[in-house]
Amino acid sequence: MRSGRASRPGWAGREGGSGWGVDGAGERPDWAPPPEDTEGAVPDADAESVARAIVLRQLSMAPRSRTQLERKLRQRGCDDDVAARVLDRMTEVGLVDDEAYAQMLVRSRQSDKGLARRALAHELRKQGIDQEIADEALGQVGAGDERLRAEQLVAKKLRSMRGLAPEVQTRRLAAMLARKGYSGEVAWPIVRDAVDGLPEHRRD
Repeated sequence: MRSGRASRPGWAGREGGSGWGVDGAGERPDWAPPPEDTEGAVPDADAESVARAIVLRQLSMAPRSRTQLERKLRQRGCDDDVAARVLDRMTEVGLVDDEAYAQMLVRSRQSDKGLARRALAHELRKQGIDQEIADEALGQVGAGDERLRAEQLVAKKLRSMRGLAPEVQTRRLAAMLARKGYSGEVAWPIVRDAVDGLPEHRRD
């Protein structure tokens, strides 16, 4: 007579094996829960390798400040001590360089978007750039450069505003420059001269 235990398919008994699979073959079926993790925490060496891979991936897509990389590592669950060691090493070899990053950001934002120093300073703070480094990078943009870029922005915008009343043109141009960080002291004379100089507003 068969015992109840032996009649179960795949049961090898406690004495005869692990109890998984047919005839105690020892294979864990798909429905079984995963074994307990007996390794504990990820070793620091492995954690640093993961952190380095994350940082290198970020840098391959675009330049980043150290603060941006710290935020990304924290978001990915990296321990702060591990992140600091990895970023310190990458700073030593020149892969992470806040000074170069700040210089690049100022040049590109001023050239591509026409941002004034005030807006550029805000961008640098947002990316976690130290004030001393930010001040040095902002030194690239002089008062003459700022005025010239504002004049270019106004001239370009005016081409799409022909036919509008002068007060409407003035208001929209001033608002555009304000959004880019230009002070009223810089913006208003430029806007006024540009609007008054249009043929449609000249007085005979």
